[in-house]
Amino acid sequence: MGDIRIGIIGLGWVSEAHIMAFKAADGAKVTAVCSAHNPSPASLEAQYGLPLKVYTRLEDMLADKDIDAVSICSANMLHTQQAIAALKAGKHVYIEKPLALSYDDAKAIRAAVRESGKTVCVGFELRFSQQLNLLNSVIDKGLIGEVSYGEADYYHGIGAWYGQFRWSRLASGGGSALLSAGCHAMDSLLSLMRTPVVEVTSYSTKSKAECYVAYEFDPCSVTIMKFADGKVGKCAACIDCIQPYYFHFQLVGSKGSILDNKLYSAELEGLSKARWTTLETTTLDSGDVLDHPYNPQMQAFVDAIRDGRPMPRSDFDSAFETHKVIYAADLSAKLGRPVKISELD
Repeated sequence: MGDIRIGIIGLGWVSEAHIMAFKAADGAKVTAVCSAHNPSPASLEAQYGLPLKVYTRLEDMLADKDIDAVSICSANMLHTQQAIAALKAGKHVYIEKPLALSYDDAKAIRAAVRESGKTVCVGFELRFSQQLNLLNSVIDKGLIGEVSYGEADYYHGIGAWYGQFRWSRLASGGGSALLSAGCHAMDSLLSLMRTPVVEVTSYSTKSKAECYVAYEFDPCSVTIMKFADGKVGKCAACIDCIQPYYFHFQLVGSKGSILDNKLYSAELEGLSKARWTTLETTTLDSGDVLDHPYNPQMQAFVDAIRDGRPMPRSDFDSAFETHKVIYAADLSAKLGRPVKISELD
């Protein structure tokens, strides 16, 4: 099989990270972009060092038989219709987070995925990060025993500096604090807890800071989760904070605990009980998409297409389950009561 030929849908902030990651991947070639802004091929080649076809209409790109897969980097509210159209056109699909802004839309994509049989990857690239690899390794090796409590929190002040703030601040665009950005923390936590969520209770609020007054939805929420095996967890999503970017982890186990990139384990003799031991790794300390671990994720996506095997880690089904918890959390905040995950069906 030759190179997997990739078309990029949308030319916003995240698209550059996608283009550069696919450019670096073995067995892949970015060949086209689709943007309503109609950039010139010459300007794109100067920027990315690639000769690219330019489409202004999605249907024209999807009709191009020289494109094997598309990467959806458009505004959140366009993901559903574009993903379904791409799958129906026989393309493999990468869908940036969030998958969709509603549970019904997510189910519509799921039906299209199942009917198409195509490889689908969802933009939870943090599952490929060194920090998540390390935390999973600590758990797998039993260094903190059986996990009973976990939390992951996302703090990133997203305001007018963000190029897509004009639509991400809208209920019809950003959706919620979790859908807009905090979904990374929720997905990371669920990947570490490894047990289905059965019930959530969520609360939301909004900063009084003038720079965030334009948000149509509450840009800060906290969600408490009950897991099927009795574990509990917490996920805060705060995109109206005034502070440096911070991605927080806390895992409590029967033989030790993890705090961000720090460890205490009763399984390791000689560790001081008075302080944490730092685990040296590349931490999730930047909100810049160019710093996110897209390279290993895009390589895995390309390899899965070429080998005809399922997408690892950030596959559609696991991303769907994360989104289902988020939809339940947002419903809980709206109704002011706990919501069982089963209520969505």
